[in-house]
Amino acid sequence: MTLAATPYAVTSSATMERAEGMSGPVTRCPWHGRSSETEALDRRWDLIDDATALTGTAEPSSLTDTARLAWRNSARCIGRLHWQSLEVLDATAASDADAVSAALSRHLELALGGGSIRPLLTAFRPWDNPADEIRIWNHQLYGYAWHGQVGGRVMGDPRNAALTEVARRLGWAPPAEAGPHDLLPWVIQCGGRLHLREIPSSLRHEVRIRHPEHPALGALGLRWYPVPVLTDMILATGGRPLGCAPFNGWYMGTEVGRDLADANRYDILPALATSLGWDTTRERSLWKDRALLVLNEAILHSYAEDGWTLVDHHAASREFLRFESREAVEGRRVSGDWAWLVPPVSGSLSPLFHRSYETRVELPNFLYQKEAWRTPRGAALLADAGD
Repeated sequence: MTLAATPYAVTSSATMERAEGMSGPVTRCPWHGRSSETEALDRRWDLIDDATALTGTAEPSSLTDTARLAWRNSARCIGRLHWQSLEVLDATAASDADAVSAALSRHLELALGGGSIRPLLTAFRPWDNPADEIRIWNHQLYGYAWHGQVGGRVMGDPRNAALTEVARRLGWAPPAEAGPHDLLPWVIQCGGRLHLREIPSSLRHEVRIRHPEHPALGALGLRWYPVPVLTDMILATGGRPLGCAPFNGWYMGTEVGRDLADANRYDILPALATSLGWDTTRERSLWKDRALLVLNEAILHSYAEDGWTLVDHHAASREFLRFESREAVEGRRVSGDWAWLVPPVSGSLSPLFHRSYETRVELPNFLYQKEAWRTPRGAALLADAGD
């Protein structure tokens, strides 16, 4: 159901060479010449992972329509049944870090909805030139710092290793006793300056992960945040691109499960299995599979107990079939990325496992940007940073 796994993009090797300052041909953005938007994207081509087969350049009648269609067109998202419920907040007047921070706080406040998560997008001003650029360097509004491994224990989220270093260089100091779930500040770019802003204390909601039948799981101290708000993607509109348009849906339980279980993230399964007294020396005992199922049970239980919207993967699969049916009635073919649509737990039990999909990239859509610190402009801004 989340929008956090929606966008699809294909990386152009020539563009990547140019963006990294490597030798190679000078290649224009594949969007060049298709619409007024492509000219703006061509000016910021070193910031975007290019989509090379885009279709559908007609601009919808309103920004809300644009954002909703971008969700509907997102090939990786299983939660598109609800695309028409997306709401849009106008933050195009925000021009400094305080105003941007206030708009982000407002987004979180409304998206959290007291537990009933609301699909929401906040639109900052279109990208026209470097002096006016608004960009959030975080991947999501909520994210945990990476402190490395202490005593063999993962201390934080490895996905945020580079962002944690950026925040430190800008003056952020982690807690005196660093832990695995220390929330990072927002790194806000306004024009040519970078600013740090902490998440307001009133919005620092987290879910303590526990299991009704396995108290040992709760003793591991696992936590996660209630809503995924993506902040580092371009809303490609078919008109003027929005380089900063934070948006969210709500979590599917297996997404949180992967964040905690994947070996390149929190890698919690060995510790969980050990805490449950299971033998982890034999993979054929399926201890990983059993531990992953227990973890996902705990996530569904914890979000429900705390009153936060969360969908399980079976319900999400059924909803996607309803989305397909509605689109068929309207004469539209559904674009889908099978590897993202099929849930990572009990995949063959999902009706989507037995279907095939064509992956097309249509406008409007959400497109990946390169991490800001990996671009020449971002590296220069970071070198000269100061608030």
